This record gives sequence, structure tokens and C-alpha cells, in this order.
Amino acid sequence: MTKQFDLGGVIVATTLAFKEDSSAPAGLAVDYDKFAAHCDWLISNGCRGVGPNGSLGEYSSLTDEERRRVIQVAVEAVGGRGLVVAGVHGVGWHQAKQWAEFAREDGADGVLLLPPTIYRANESEVIEHYTRVAEVGLPIMAYNNPFDTKVDLTPRLIARLAEIPEVVAVKEFSADIRRVLEIKELCDIDVIAGADDLLFESLVAGATGWFAGYPNAFPREAVEIYDLVKAGQIDEARELYTQLVTVFRWDSKTEFVQAIKLSIDLAGGSYGGLTRPPRGPLSPEQDAQVRQDTKKALDYIAARRALAA
Repeated sequence: MTKQFDLGGVIVATTLAFKEDSSAPAGLAVDYDKFAAHCDWLISNGCRGVGPNGSLGEYSSLTDEERRRVIQVAVEAVGGRGLVVAGVHGVGWHQAKQWAEFAREDGADGVLLLPPTIYRANESEVIEHYTRVAEVGLPIMAYNNPFDTKVDLTPRLIARLAEIPEVVAVKEFSADIRRVLEIKELCDIDVIAGADDLLFESLVAGATGWFAGYPNAFPREAVEIYDLVKAGQIDEARELYTQLVTVFRWDSKTEFVQAIKLSIDLAGGSYGGLTRPPRGPLSPEQDAQVRQDTKKALDYIAARRALAA
């Protein structure tokens, strides 16, 4: 196990499709066929991989059986054409480690790992959490989301986690763009852009990849933004990003799952659909705003494609 695991490109934190079923939790069953089609569509549109069972995939609303089956379906749908980075979040390391073991058995290439969820862990507990999960042997992308976990993986703490050979990257979602360079100064670890509305800035500052939300709706354009920055075509990348960032901002809002699913349905390439509790529907005002922001992006995309035709 080395630090050479390549996480460059756009890996999509996948949404999860549900269908109405009165016998399922909250009357909604996982639609594995639509989920498989979504994973295939993302890879076919140039994405480097998929990231099932993240918060965007509503992992905390799933039964244990559903949560494991989602990984199996993702691995089968991707079929070796890209990476599957499975979310293995848990309240304690014993739970997260079990999910990582399942992910390994089911063919995932790596795992995305929050600090302990619900419990506000101290620094030594965070380090043990990652150390224990690392024993499974899969590459780990640490996930810094201090807004939801109340645990901040500061650059100094990330440098300590980077001493664990399996911890190869960090998904940075602190919204502090200064951290990209600070982390790279302190340790040999890949910084992955985690907030869609800081993507351009993060890539320009040196982020290696993008673990993304809105590419669920706009995979081709998302990959193009990434490729343009990496090719040094900064002005072109900025222009495209500027036209999409308005809708990308929903990725950093409380209702990001509902918003992204609605945008998927409006874009028409795949399926978004309903969310399970505790997530309810968007308010009428939010629904109207997501539709307006998505339309702005779609109109620009359509005009841009027409010019290129």
C-alpha cells in the first residue's frame, strides 16, 4: 500500500434512486436498476468514477442490506471502467471498519471516510478511527466536513493522518480555500475538491481531483471544467464554471440532496427522484429557485453545444 493511488479526475458522489413501495422503509425502496443505469451514464460521460454511500447517496437512511447492495451494484455497473470509492462512514471505528471490509469484499477500489459521525471526537479518537479502518487495506480518502460532523480535520491533523500509509487523500469541504496549499505544504497527500462551488479555485490552487455532487446532473461539462484547468486553459475553464456555479452553490446548502436530484430530473440525462426521510421535499420557494438556477445552466449548455455543432 503506497501513496500512489490515483484519484485524479471527477469522481461523482452518486445520488440514489428510490421507487414507491409500501413495504419498504418510508414507503420507498431502492431502485437498483435506475442506480446502475445512473452509474453507467456517469462513466459513459467521462467521469473517472463513482462514490456511492456518501451523504448525497443517503447512506444513513438505508438498511444494512441496502447499503451493502448499493456498493455491489455500483461495482457491477462500473465494470472496471473507473473507480468505485465507497462511503464507509460510521459512529465508531468498529462500524466504519466493518463497512470497509464489506467494500473490499464487494470490489470497491477505495473508501471515503468521515471522522466518527454524531459523536464529536477529539484528535486522538480521530486518529484511532482512521488507523483502525486502515487495517482493512483499502486506500482511504479522508473527508473533512466540519459543518456536519463538528470535527474539523485541520491541516495539522491531516498531516498526522497522512502518516497512515492507507490515507492517500482528503476531500476538503471546509470552504477555506487556503487549506489546499497549506495541506500540500505539510504532507504528501492528495487534496480533493469537495465543494462544487469552490471547484475552480481549488483546482487552480493545486487540488488533484474532484469528489463531486453536481456532475450527477452535468457530467460532461463537469469533466470539461476539470480537464480545461488541468490543461492550463484557465480562461476557458473559468467561463464555463462561471455559468454553472450558480446552481453548483446548492451543493453547499442543507437541501443539497433534494436540489441535485431535481436538477438531474430537469437535465433529463438520468433519474433523480424522491428522497427518504429525514429529507423532505423542497419548499415551493426552494423548488422554484433550483429550477431557475438549473435552467440558467441548461440554457448556457444548450447554446454552447449549438455553437460547437
